[in-house]
Amino acid sequence: QVQLVESGGGLVQTGGSLKLSCVVSGGTFRSYFMGWFRQSPGKDREFVSAMGWSGGSTRYADSAKGRFTISRDNAKNTVYLQMDSLKPEDTANYFCASGYKLGDRLFDYDYWGQGTQVTVSS
Repeated sequence: QVQLVESGGGLVQTGGSLKLSCVVSGGTFRSYFMGWFRQSPGKDREFVSAMGWSGGSTRYADSAKGRFTISRDNAKNTVYLQMDSLKPEDTANYFCASGYKLGDRLFDYDYWGQGTQVTVSS
């Protein structure tokens, strides 16, 4: 059974930074493509970023480009999302997911974490 556990969320002021982590247990982490999504109340879950199994391929939503950086440490079974220059509109519950393609759609991923809340105050 593959399990994903996110951490690192919290309350931060506009312009601040947070680094989210997602630890994966079960399965073979180094073979997974990893993604980050977010969901705000009343809105659909949306793609933020994704990274290939080797770390050589990445994708970002337009809203994340230039501010967020995805990375992974296969020795620690962990994927990260460094978020800088945060804005109030980044406020959401952030989810990590694992799958077998570098996709930006929910159904590209097979396993999901429970999410970690990020709140950016103005």
